[in-house]
Formats: sequence, C-alpha cells, structure tokens
Amino acid sequence: MEARAKTVEDWFAMIRDGQITLPRFQRFEAWRVHQVEGVLENILRQPSLPIGTLLVLEVGDQELFVSRSLSGAPEPRGRPQLHLLDGQQRMTALWRALTDNYQDFTVLVSLDDDMRPQIEICRRYVSKSGTRMPLWVDEPAQTFARKCFPVSLLCPGSKGEHAMDTWTESAGTDKATDKIIIKLRQRVASYSIPFHSLPVSTEQETALDVFIKMNTSASPLKDFDIVVAQLEGAIGNSLHDMIEDLHDKVPSVRDYGRVEDIALAVGALLNDKPPLKRTYLDPSFGTDLANVWDKVVLGLSQGVAFLRDESIYNEKLLPTEVVVYLTSALWANIPLDGTDEEGRARTLIRKAIWRASFTDRYLKTATTRAFADYRALKNIVDGLDARPLPDLFDESQNALPKANELLRGGWPGRKDRLGRAIMAASLNGGGYDFADGGKATADRVRQREYHHLFPRSLVEHSFPDHLVNSALNCALISWKTNRKIAAKTPKQYIDERAADANATQEEVRFRLESHLVPYDELINGDFETFIAARCEKIHASMEKLTQGLIPLRY
Repeated sequence: MEARAKTVEDWFAMIRDGQITLPRFQRFEAWRVHQVEGVLENILRQPSLPIGTLLVLEVGDQELFVSRSLSGAPEPRGRPQLHLLDGQQRMTALWRALTDNYQDFTVLVSLDDDMRPQIEICRRYVSKSGTRMPLWVDEPAQTFARKCFPVSLLCPGSKGEHAMDTWTESAGTDKATDKIIIKLRQRVASYSIPFHSLPVSTEQETALDVFIKMNTSASPLKDFDIVVAQLEGAIGNSLHDMIEDLHDKVPSVRDYGRVEDIALAVGALLNDKPPLKRTYLDPSFGTDLANVWDKVVLGLSQGVAFLRDESIYNEKLLPTEVVVYLTSALWANIPLDGTDEEGRARTLIRKAIWRASFTDRYLKTATTRAFADYRALKNIVDGLDARPLPDLFDESQNALPKANELLRGGWPGRKDRLGRAIMAASLNGGGYDFADGGKATADRVRQREYHHLFPRSLVEHSFPDHLVNSALNCALISWKTNRKIAAKTPKQYIDERAADANATQEEVRFRLESHLVPYDELINGDFETFIAARCEKIHASMEKLTQGLIPLRY
C-alpha cells in the first residue's frame, strides 16, 4: 500500500466531480454530532491536529464494486478514480458540514479565538408553518451579533468564497472579522489528509479483507457491516437492498428490534451455525446467508405472525431477543398447510418461547444456548430422533418460577426479563382496554401505556419498591384512560371509567380479567391480597403456555 496525502481542497474537488465514491457495501452515516464537532475543531485549530488516515482503492477500467456517492454529494457522472474504503464518516462529516447539508442542525464557528476556534452546533427544526427554526441562524447580522458564523463559509472553492462575500456583506462585518474568516478558509483548504492507496491490481477479495481488518473509524464496524461486504463480494448483491425488500415484505419485523441483527441470527441458525460474531466473520457467511435468504424472509414472516398470535406484539414485550430468531428459524421449515404436523409444531414452538420467557435459560451465553436448543427443536419438528430433548425443556436445569417467585418480575418498561414475560402472558388473555373495550392488537398496543393498577402514590409509603413497581401491579391501557386515573383508588377509577364508557360491572370485570387482573381483589383495595391473587392467575396461565397449551381467552 502506498501512503500519500491530499488537501481538503483536492478531496472536495474530487467529490464534486464524482471521482471518489463509496463501495455500495459501505454502511451509512453513523457519526454523532460531537464527532462532527471534533473533526472540524482538529482542522481549524492552530497548530492543527490529525484526523486519521483514509484508505482508498484505485479504480481501473472496471469498478470492482458497485459504488454510490457520499451522503449529500453529487452523483458520479462516470467511472470514479477512487473508492473510499475507510474514512467515510470523516469525509462525509466534512462535506456535509462545509456545504451546509445537514437538515437537523447547522454548524457554526465561534469568532472568540481564531487560534482554537470552537464549533457550535445549532439544532434546527421545522415549525408548524413550515419555517426552519431558529430564524436567527439564517440571518447573518443576528448570527454575527452572537460572535459566530456558518462553517459553510470555509468550504474550499469558488462557491464557498462567494458564500463568504455574500454573508459578510449582509452581516456588516469589520475588516478584522473578514481577515479571520479568510485565514480559516485557507487553513481548511490547505489541511492535508493522508491516505493509503490500494493499487488497481488489487483483487476484490483482498480489498474486502483489507476493508474489514483495517477499518479505523471512530464508529467501529458492526457484524452487519462485515456481512454486507462479504455478501457483495461473493455474489454481487446488496444486503442493504435485501433488508429493504425484507422490510417491504414483512413490515412488522421492525417492531421486534434491529432487523439487520435479527436477519443475521436467523440466517446463522438456518445454516446450522450459532448466531455469533465468529460465525459472521467467517468469509463464507455472506454466501451462506444469500443461499438461505428466501427462508429467512419466510421464517420471519411466519415467526412474527406467530409471536403476534401469542400476544408478544413488539420489542417492549420481548422477554428475550432469542424468542424472535429462534421462533423464525423454526417456522422457516414448517409448511402452513393446516395439517397435524403444523399443529404439533405450533404447540412445540409455543412451549419453547414461553419457557424461554419465564426461565433463566438465556440470561447467559444466550446465542450458544439458543443454537443448541434450535438443533434439538428442529429435530423434533423434522420428525427425527427427539432425544435428547432441548435443555430449554429440562426442568432440573431451567426451572419455571413458582407463583410467589413471580414477585421478582420488575417493571416491564425497564427491560426486566421476567417483568416482560408477565406482561406478555397477561395480554394473552385478550388484554381488552378498561375504557373502550378494544382487544389488544399489535396496532393498539403501540398506543397503550404502562399503568400502575394500584397508583404508586397510594402504596409507595407502605410497601417496598419492588412490589409497588412490580409487573404484577402493571397493565397496558390506553393513554386516555391512564391520564384520568391519577391518584385515585382502584375502585374509584374503575367506577368512573365504567360510567364514562357506559359499561356494566360484568363488562368491566371481563375487561380486567382479560389482563389476568383479579377484579374482586382489585376493587376491595387490599394491595397485598391483590398482588398474591394476581400471582396465582399469572402462574396458572404460565403453566399452560409453557406446556404448549392455550389458556382460556376472552
């Protein structure tokens, strides 16, 4: 590799002309605002500080990779000269800041110290009338009155120079200020950014290997980024495009977390490999994933539908992420033909996901254990030797909690595994809203809020926090209902909501018990008695679910 350097002015000229592009497998922008600030301040200070070395691949008669422009940069008009393999985040930050291309913030430079200028970020938003706020950022005189100016005035080239002349004239700056801006323009334009260059003769496999091993950005490569490069190098397909297609075909998968990570995990299991970094780093994984991609999409489609059937509607109700990829990988091989085989598989997977939710099986080394359980469960689904049973089903190793042990279930909004299992199980009874009577569905649950059945202000001084903020004292209800409850006793707010909704006592009882909330104990107002009674209800439901059975639904 040859080491050279170019000035910011030279780099920008190449970007404008479409002579430097990104291989399509490069991830998208990942830098945060403070990182944009840091790279600009390193360049503007005197003496300047380095911002790191870029890695580029020289392009010959034919591009080794399909390419795209940097975010905010002009589309290439022909074949580029260079592919930027490492340094995308730095160059994108420089380009977008200096060309004023960010929509949600504007980058300003303080005039207080021209030797160490401070970068100031002004957040932008659009008002209801469609005006970009705050207004003063776009008014040169007001910006200058605050002793700062837009960093876009420092953009190398005639466009930046014209912007500087227009801005300073409108702001009414003095000669001293003009000299500072000109000095900083020269400092930016002449700033030298070193780069390592891979020659035209570099083979595609070598370039990908170097990209993966030498990526030195401040936002390190994730597993998905590496697989993107592997897959594109192996078969020429864009994993980004495949994920977008997955979004279109199974839009509800987004409700369960980062789709990219879920898809990789399902792909690993379908290739009989554990969903670990070691698997993803294997150079063959890109090809392996492509080979099972249709099954990944099918499995996620059927798996997400099954989770919804089980009332696990989204990521907030997931006791463990294992449930999503384990379920989807198993469903990828099950025909939906209404046969006994499908029925047996449904019972088996129901048992698996609820045992995964209520036991401690996946608290440690989750991916390795999920792989072992997947293999054993798949053997059962395929009608092969069902021995040994998955460890997930071994009560001696992974015991279900007793009724009183459900008290350990914390508030579901805090990502408490047992708390979320309790909440999901409570919705399995139908989860009808206290006021409008609407059944819990994926769409309705998005509009609901966590609610203390016994308002916290009534019990926090008499009972320990782990009981007050227990999942057993929680229900998902509509935000309108939640706002009206305030600090009232359960009987008060239930009676009021029943009157507002013109609902009979039987209807209200029905709605509450569809959340596995014991009506009589709630209305009677004894918190300890209520918690004990709800423990029993949740526990009874848990026992049926973890046997693969369907509890009584309303």
